[in-house]
Amino acid sequence: MIEFFNTILYPIKLGEAWVMYAWHWLFDLIGLPTGWAWALSIVGLTVVVRVLLIPLFVRQIHSSRKMQLIQPEMQKIQKKYKGKRDPESQKAQQAEIMDLYRRTGTNPFSSCLPILLQSPFFFALFQLLNNLKSIAEGNIQGGGSPVGPITKAVALSIEDSLIFGSRLSDAFLTSPGISTKILAAVLIAAMSVTTFTTQHQLMRKNMPASALDNPFAKQQKVLLYLMPIFFAISGINFPIGVLIYWTTTNLWTMGQQFYVIRNMPAPGSLAYQAMEERDRRKGRATKHVTVPGLEAQLAEEAEALKSGQRQQPKSKKRAKGGGAPKAGPTAGTPPETGSKPAQGDKQPGTNGPQPVRKKKPKTKKPSSAQERG
Repeated sequence: MIEFFNTILYPIKLGEAWVMYAWHWLFDLIGLPTGWAWALSIVGLTVVVRVLLIPLFVRQIHSSRKMQLIQPEMQKIQKKYKGKRDPESQKAQQAEIMDLYRRTGTNPFSSCLPILLQSPFFFALFQLLNNLKSIAEGNIQGGGSPVGPITKAVALSIEDSLIFGSRLSDAFLTSPGISTKILAAVLIAAMSVTTFTTQHQLMRKNMPASALDNPFAKQQKVLLYLMPIFFAISGINFPIGVLIYWTTTNLWTMGQQFYVIRNMPAPGSLAYQAMEERDRRKGRATKHVTVPGLEAQLAEEAEALKSGQRQQPKSKKRAKGGGAPKAGPTAGTPPETGSKPAQGDKQPGTNGPQPVRKKKPKTKKPSSAQERG
C-alpha cells in the first residue's frame, strides 16, 4: 500500500523538485545565501501551486455561493420532514435534496476540492524534504533515491545549508538544536493562527445568517477551533521546509479570500451589505447573484407573496364594512330600547300583529303605535 502511494506521488514529487531547483537557481543567481535560496524556493513552489489552483478556487467560490443561496430551500425541505424517521420519509427527503442539487447545479463537496487537491502536493513535499538526508547519504532503502534534479550532491548541499541555524529537513521533535525548536515553534504558531484567521474571517463576514443556522455550519464552527489544534500537535513532526510551505499557503489563502470576500461576497452576508453600501455611495447598481434552478421558483413565491399583501387590505375593508346596514327609526314608529328595528317596523300603517312582537315578546314598554294596533 505504501509503495502504491509513493508511486502515485512520484510525478508530483518530481515536478516539485524541478520547480524548487529552478527557483533556487534564480535566487542563487542574484547572490542569496544557499540556505535562504532553498527556503525561498519553497515559497516560490507554493506560489506556483496556488496559481495553478486558481481556476479550481474560482469554481469553489461559485459553488459555495450557490450552496449559500439554496439554504432557505434546504431548510424548507428539512422542516417539511422534521420529526419523520420512517424509511419512506427519509428516502423522500433525500430525493428532494438531490433534486435541489441537480436543478441548481450545486455540489456540497465542491468546497473541499482545493484542500483535497493540495494534499498530494503537501505529502509529496513532505516526502521530498524528509528524505533529503537519505538522498545525501545514498541510502536507497531508506528512500534515498534521487528525484529529478535533486541528486546526491544537491541533497547534500541542501542539508548543509542553514536558515536561522536550522536545516530545512529538521523538525521540532527530531532535532536536538534549540534554534530548530524555536524556529519550528514560531512556524507552527504562524501556521495555526493563519488557519484559524482564514476560517474565522470566512464565517464571520461571508456567510449569511440563514447559512449559519444548520448542522453543517455548526460542524464548521467546531472545525474552526479543532483544525489549529490539530496543526499545532502534528506540526512538531513536520520538517522546517514543510512548515514554510504550509504557512506560505495559508498566507496566500488569507489574501485570496480577502479579495473574494470584498469583491464576490455571499448574498445576505455582512460583506455583501458592505459591498451594496459601497456601490450606493458610488452611485452604481449592485449585481445580484442568482441560481438558475431557483429563479422561476423564487419568482413564483415572490409573486404569491405580493398577491397576498394586496388582498389583505381588501379583506380588512370588507370585514369592516361587512354585515347588513343598520336601519334607523321609521316615521311614526319610535325605536325600541335595546333592540334593532325589524322588517315589520319598516311598513307603517299596517294592522295586525307585528312579527317583532312574536320574535321578541319580552319588550318592557310597548310603543303607543303597537297599542293602537
